Amino acid sequence: MPTSADHVLERSKEQLLDIRPLQPTIGAEILGIDLSNPLSPELRNAIRAAVLKHKVIFFRDQTLTNEQHTSFAANFGPLYTHPGTRGAAKKGPLYQISANTNAVIETRAPRHYGAGDGYHTDTSWRLVPTWGAVLRAVNLPPVGGDTIWVDGNLAYEGLSEDVKGRLEGLHVTHDYREWLSDAGLDYPIVAHPLVRTHRETGQKILWANFTLHPQILGIELSDSRALLDEILRQYKRPEFQVRFSWAPGSVAFWDNRAAVHYGVKNYGDFPRLLERTLIVDEPLYADL
Repeated sequence: MPTSADHVLERSKEQLLDIRPLQPTIGAEILGIDLSNPLSPELRNAIRAAVLKHKVIFFRDQTLTNEQHTSFAANFGPLYTHPGTRGAAKKGPLYQISANTNAVIETRAPRHYGAGDGYHTDTSWRLVPTWGAVLRAVNLPPVGGDTIWVDGNLAYEGLSEDVKGRLEGLHVTHDYREWLSDAGLDYPIVAHPLVRTHRETGQKILWANFTLHPQILGIELSDSRALLDEILRQYKRPEFQVRFSWAPGSVAFWDNRAAVHYGVKNYGDFPRLLERTLIVDEPLYADL
């Protein structure tokens, strides 16, 4: 249980930042910070506290080099190099999110889910998924190309008590083997709780990745699909979402454990490009 001292500390951290919430529980813009500058420990802690509280935070009008992007993210933990970062696009922990990336997701997604259903969390196929992500705009269409984040706790709390009961104790698999094989790699299929308890906030998070062949274990396939369809309906409810319109210099930083997201592909053939770094989570073996 948080103590009064904890609340005082949280308030003091927030006073370092000009925070403008975008929705009641998810999404906030932070003004007046130049991310190209080194962060003091106090400012770093304040930003991390804002990510935990708002689940995704946004910065505008930033001018970052690749090195400054990765240096900012590295304030919050070791960086993860995604296996898809290879070939001409290989930039270490920087991973390119392009129109082609979205096309691959759509063509390889299971037939039961298609365009418009790709709500996901990054690296859910790993035993210990990454905890945070920092995404930077590089090349944007004149209009369109927004990204939606969903509050996984609100999505859970909005379920009926009957569905919550049916989800209790269930685990879901996310199969990334087809993508990994393209990079000459392999990784065993692992299962995660469909309802995860966030280790820092204690919130219950509805957690599924609809781009990686999700399947709920221990029940009939038809029942798995029915429950996943219910979860997807929750993710698509606007009152559980924040929608961010990118502009040159925009940066997003989110808690990958607390939110799922979806890139809106409504910009035709424009070569939209964003670059992302992922932040490694601490493996707490009691959680495995």
